[in-house]
Amino acid sequence: MIKNGFLFFCFLCVVQFGFAQTEGADAEHIRTIILKPMAINSYAPIVRLGEKLLLTFDDLNADDHTYSYKIEHCNMDWSKSNLSKSEFVNGFAEDRIRAYENSFNTLQPYTNYSVTIPNETTKLTISGNYLISVLNEDEEVVFARRFVVYEPMVTVGVAVFKSRDISYFNTKQSVEFTINTPNMRINNPSEEISPVILQNNNWQNAIIGLKPQFFRGDQLLYKYNKETSFWAGNEFLYFDSKSIRSSSLNIANVELGEDLYHTYLYTDEERRNQPYTLYPDVNGNFVIRNLTGENSNTDADYSWVYFSLKTSQNLEGKEIYVSGNFNNWQLIDTNKLNYNESLGLYETKLLLKQGFYNYQYVTKATNGTISTHDIDGSFYQTENDYTVLVYYKKFGSRYTKVIGIGYGNSEKINN
Repeated sequence: MIKNGFLFFCFLCVVQFGFAQTEGADAEHIRTIILKPMAINSYAPIVRLGEKLLLTFDDLNADDHTYSYKIEHCNMDWSKSNLSKSEFVNGFAEDRIRAYENSFNTLQPYTNYSVTIPNETTKLTISGNYLISVLNEDEEVVFARRFVVYEPMVTVGVAVFKSRDISYFNTKQSVEFTINTPNMRINNPSEEISPVILQNNNWQNAIIGLKPQFFRGDQLLYKYNKETSFWAGNEFLYFDSKSIRSSSLNIANVELGEDLYHTYLYTDEERRNQPYTLYPDVNGNFVIRNLTGENSNTDADYSWVYFSLKTSQNLEGKEIYVSGNFNNWQLIDTNKLNYNESLGLYETKLLLKQGFYNYQYVTKATNGTISTHDIDGSFYQTENDYTVLVYYKKFGSRYTKVIGIGYGNSEKINN
């Protein structure tokens, strides 16, 4: 048990990086993959042990394929754990996806598939990191997604501050948190407890490697500043295509092509040198919806959405991507912008289902460095969600638990 009044400080090397992209690229005909809790207005695939996640996706081939899912338990770094299936699931870790329905009255035909986890045949028995893969009839993985299951053994208090580093005072946000452990005996917190901090539930810039700075009674205190700082970024850009036949929020023009609608967004301009402007967003998430149908899962149509970006800076040696939860934050050729010399713009187009979308422009340098502020800038006032996950691996244990979760938001940032 942590001794009351004991003060401890630890020097450490904190790491901020993206975990390996264990999911891989999605199959071209699989679109609109959503893995989220059943609760309304919940987007991150993080649930308490026993609570349900909903997985839905569309198959644009629309020919009633047979798909199955496979669940694997992972270590903290998302590598596969050594546990046998019987050690983390009651029932079957693999099963067929039985719920599917064809689209109705859409130009783009598709079949919508759905499954909940846990269900009658698959019940998870322990907390931790998990990977769910969807396989076709040939047992080929068409896509995979991560999710986290936690058990509430500790509580976590989270607060967001402006950076105390004068160089980043107006551009970064720092996360401080406290882990409360009144009902647990932790023999070596510095080695057994491993928190992870996420900004807007994006694992690409997750912060790991933190050790508790102080012990106070049954509390572990993490009062870092520089080591827990994130670029604040800017509010996400957005558009709403719920009315696919007409222009609306941030949509300049809509045209009906030979097969599908073409949705042209207004040209975005770099915001790094512009004043910060507050407007509401959903922190990189998206919501499928349309005005004309009763069930957006099957009534919402697809259209080609055209993105364009005007920038004055020299981005030689860097690639530009449009990114968000809608494409699992992946930076791949599908969502990379190409330079149109005749127009002087960076452009790309994506096939997206009707709905409300948040997106941002991300640069990637030749050395692999990813930046969310090269184009859109970074302002301490930006509203961001922060999540602290508490991982626990007791000495001698064969797997890592997730024993608590805490949430913070920068809307009421501390100075």
